[in-house]
Amino acid sequence: MPLDTAPLIIAFVFGLLVIPLLLKLASVFGLYTLVREREAQVYTLFGKVIGTLDEPGLRFPLVDFGYRALLLPFFGKRHVVSTKLRQRYLRDQMVNSEEGTPMGVGIWYEMRVSDPVAYLFNNADPEGSLQANVASATISTLSNLEMDKLLEDRHQLSRKVRATVSPLSEKWGYQLGSVYIRKVAFTDRDMVDNITDKVVKRLVQVTSAMKQDGENRVGLIKSQTAFKVSEKMAEAAATRPDVVGEALNTIASQDPQVLDAVLEVMENEQLIESGAEFDVLPNHVQLLVSLNSSGSNPGNAEPQPQASSVWEQSRKAQFQIDDGTFS
Repeated sequence: MPLDTAPLIIAFVFGLLVIPLLLKLASVFGLYTLVREREAQVYTLFGKVIGTLDEPGLRFPLVDFGYRALLLPFFGKRHVVSTKLRQRYLRDQMVNSEEGTPMGVGIWYEMRVSDPVAYLFNNADPEGSLQANVASATISTLSNLEMDKLLEDRHQLSRKVRATVSPLSEKWGYQLGSVYIRKVAFTDRDMVDNITDKVVKRLVQVTSAMKQDGENRVGLIKSQTAFKVSEKMAEAAATRPDVVGEALNTIASQDPQVLDAVLEVMENEQLIESGAEFDVLPNHVQLLVSLNSSGSNPGNAEPQPQASSVWEQSRKAQFQIDDGTFS
């Protein structure tokens, strides 16, 4: 039994050692290659580009380049280029506004390699050149602009910078993605303090104007409401005599005695509200009133008394009391 398993063990160990070695040798001699995601491989032979592999997966140069693939390990070279999306942020790009104000601009942009061959051979430092190109385009586009545009029109200015940089970046094998001006700052501290003071004063002024406008509106609403209420009260006061007159006419047509009683009560109420002095006399009591003559009495003669019964027809100061009630 041990004699039967020994060859298997030897074959297994041989496979573990030899197969990786064979695969490594095949890779060194360019028989196969592995292309990763977001990656491109550029092959050159005798200083000339013979092809590019950018499809991810297991690739065989013999199939793509023919017999020339056999010469690549000896007379050629393979260049691996990453095509991933990359981002850069340039800080404090100095520009001057139209008013001569020095300002620092921060710009953010995306880029990726679109042409690996141009990326490798058209520029010795394509990434540095692209960065310098973005900085110079930002300065040239934003310089001598009004401060309001620098602070407000960032989207439009970002599109202008991208349109300026894109044609040249494509020659270097780069594709420029989004470009955005993220920060516009003042570099002079005294100017920042002055602007802050102006903004605070402007906010106070606007707040005071809004408060005064609110008070004016409230006063206008109150005056309009009071005017409408006075109109309605005047209309109600004007209609009261008509209503009372109609009610008294209805009472007079139905029961005149009730009308007399109502009029007498109303007369008594008016007399009480007037605050006049009056005397209350018991029922069935006769009163003698002495009246002095309006003319002079020569010889100091005694005035003649006159008597009159005033409780029967007069309504000036006569009341009848019956069981403690007025009637």
